[in-house]
Amino acid sequence: MRLPRLRRALAAAAATALLAGCGTSAGNDITTSTTAGTTTVSTAATTAAEALAEDIEVETGEVSYDEGDLVDISLAGSAATSDSDAVSTQDGTVTISAGGTYRLHGELTGQVVVHSSTDGVVRLVLDGATITSETTSAINVADAESVVVVLADGSDNTLSDAETYEDTSEDAPTGALYSSADLTIGGPGSLTVDGNANNGIVGKDGLVLTGGSITVTSVDDGVIGKDYLVVADGTVVVDAVDDGLKSDNATDPGTGFVLIEGGTVHVTSQDDGIKGVQVLVDGGTVDVTGSTEALEGSLVIIDGGDLELHSADDGINVASSDDSAATDGRAGGGMEADSSLHLHINGGTVEVWSSGDGLDSNGDATITGGDITVYGPTSEGNGALDVNGTLDITGGTLLATGSAGMMVAPGTDSPQGWIATALTAAGAAGSALTITDADGDEVAAYTVEKDYASVVYSSAGIEPGATYTVTVDGTAIDVVAGEAPSGGRGPMGR
Repeated sequence: MRLPRLRRALAAAAATALLAGCGTSAGNDITTSTTAGTTTVSTAATTAAEALAEDIEVETGEVSYDEGDLVDISLAGSAATSDSDAVSTQDGTVTISAGGTYRLHGELTGQVVVHSSTDGVVRLVLDGATITSETTSAINVADAESVVVVLADGSDNTLSDAETYEDTSEDAPTGALYSSADLTIGGPGSLTVDGNANNGIVGKDGLVLTGGSITVTSVDDGVIGKDYLVVADGTVVVDAVDDGLKSDNATDPGTGFVLIEGGTVHVTSQDDGIKGVQVLVDGGTVDVTGSTEALEGSLVIIDGGDLELHSADDGINVASSDDSAATDGRAGGGMEADSSLHLHINGGTVEVWSSGDGLDSNGDATITGGDITVYGPTSEGNGALDVNGTLDITGGTLLATGSAGMMVAPGTDSPQGWIATALTAAGAAGSALTITDADGDEVAAYTVEKDYASVVYSSAGIEPGATYTVTVDGTAIDVVAGEAPSGGRGPMGR
């Protein structure tokens, strides 16, 4: 296993420039405390760029290649034919033993193994390849400097593993597409992955998705990048019984991050939709159509993108990667804020539909920009907003509706104005919500798509201390901006 790669001086210099430009104080290093294999993030990073400057370096493989360098591998039944000495076949296993660019096409009942102890990238060009294993993973990268899987233009490719693996040892593969080396998947073609025994795609170092149409169905996790998982482009569709997208190295500092900076991600999961020590979104489209918790990490930063998050519990949950350390008043049994946990929303469009808390941070939360709408819970044991520390808003627009029993409002020192109130008459899904100032001028108008009994609203148009009228389907209530709500826990200030 390669040691984590620290970002080079160029990235550090870029981070310094970012910090200077944003007026952020020095001391942006990520420090970690590891207990029982759990890494807690403690950092002054407030943007994805700042966080990444302290993380290990992302290694992105090159998907382009010279046609003249292609080594052809024709798959047929339980064997393959090739003119290369680096390709061998035995008992349904096709082994590639050296760096190079290999074009795989046809149908194989068996497995492709990459076992290259030499330097150089192993590039697998899937060009109409169907690989189905009855005993193990479909592709197993056992050893290589790095691997790039290219989805050839116009091609449809399928990887399916066995329902039960013959080899269940510690070093055995745990996914239909499994790599022990840095893995990049890209190209304009399509890839369907069926994880019948465990996970769909597993990268035991870093995993980068740079293009193509990738569809993963799995009985456990969908897509895992141990050190990091990056979605840069393409379309990724995941249907997983456990987590959808995950980076799970909670031991080594600067690892365990999921970065979405482009492309389109659709996730349906029966556990967490997207999970990492850090979850960083800086672009693209993220649609979590079903989950227990849609986004979960110790550090969650949203700088841009278009997100729609549906969850049976919390929409965005900022918590320790050690479940036993939860401090949200339920699993952890306390309300004390954890200073190592942070939620930052700096831009983008975020829409949350949650049955539990909408935005939940067991530490602090800061909103500096973006357009945020939270359709929170209808049960009184949860709230549209749940922040154990300080909730500060300096920009953007926030509308959070939900039940009234656990209301949380921004801090009393929060720079941008806000209003928070329980309603005298609950609003039904589809009802009209308007906010007007003392002169009767409309400040905001919404059609709220879910039943609700409370409203928290913040925008640049709200003046602290001024009186506003919140009207829901003709029923009005006057609210003073910056005053504690009439129900729930009130503002979470310093």
